[in-house]
Formats: sequence, C-alpha cells, structure tokens
Amino acid sequence: MKVFRYLGSTAFAVGLFVVVFIAVPWHMSQEEPAPPWWVATAVFCVLGGILLVLVTVAIEMALRKKPDLEPAAEEPGREPVLLTNAMTLPKGKVREVLGLVQGQTVYAIWLGKDLASIIRLVLGGELTEYTEMMARARRVATQRMTANARRMGADAVINVRYMTTSVIASAAEIVAYGTAVKLK
Repeated sequence: MKVFRYLGSTAFAVGLFVVVFIAVPWHMSQEEPAPPWWVATAVFCVLGGILLVLVTVAIEMALRKKPDLEPAAEEPGREPVLLTNAMTLPKGKVREVLGLVQGQTVYAIWLGKDLASIIRLVLGGELTEYTEMMARARRVATQRMTANARRMGADAVINVRYMTTSVIASAAEIVAYGTAVKLK
C-alpha cells in the first residue's frame, strides 16, 4: 500500500508543478482555448494522485485493527501495573528503579470532523472532536507505556507525566512517560 501512496503523492506533486509553473504561463500566452494533451494529463495526475492517496489511506485504515478502542488486557494471575503521578508510592517502597518508560502516539481527526470543529470554533463552545481525539490519544499512549513497563518487569510506574506536541494543524503527538519501578 505504501507504494501506491507514494505513487499517488508523486503524481500529485509532478502534476501540480506542471499545471502551476508550465501550463498556466503557457496558457496565458496562447490564444487557443483548448488545452493540449499534456495539460490534461497534468490535471489528471493532480486529481488521480489525490484520489489514489485517499483510497490507499482508506484501505489501510479499514484493514488496520483498532486496539485503542479496547482496554488493554491484563495478564491472568498478574497484578496490574500501578500508575501514579506521585514521586513516591503511598503503599510499599521502591525496591529497584528500572528506568524511564514511555509510550507515544500521533493522532489526527478526519477532515469532516475538522470542518465541524472550525464551525464550532466560529460559533463558540467545546471542540468535542478534538477533546475525543486527545482522550483517545492519551489512552493509547498510557497503554503503550504500561506495556513497556510490563516488558521491563515493573510493578509500578511513578511520576507519570504527559506531554503533547502539535504535529500539524489537526494532529497531535501525545507522550506518556514515567519511571518504572519494582516494589518490595
């Protein structure tokens, strides 16, 4: 699928370049109203490239499992990893510090929700689409951090923190991090 996505992106970029920097200046200097075949091909590359990228992304999303919608399954017979933002644990003492543990994800909302948020931004009120996106991203990042802590053999993660960074206009990276420890 990546090949088709790259092919679509390349067709879009080349077609757009030809249309903007070659076809438009050429057409301005011509009296002939009908565009030649190479202009039609460039326009087809722009539109076809967009369509190909959209279709491949839609197929990838349909094929991908959605693990973030289900709670993380705990291993049978094993205590869940304790998460706290405290520097120390209220119950039990730390036997061994295993080190930094983190989980991260980058989330975006689809264009329809983005447009709905823009309208809500103009009219006022909570941007529920972004609120839901950020909550889902925090949940995924926390689950990934917990899974990494479990792989290290941790009983708890202390000093849990979240950090967010805007990647592009409607996408954000969430990083959950803390210190993985073993309890006494």
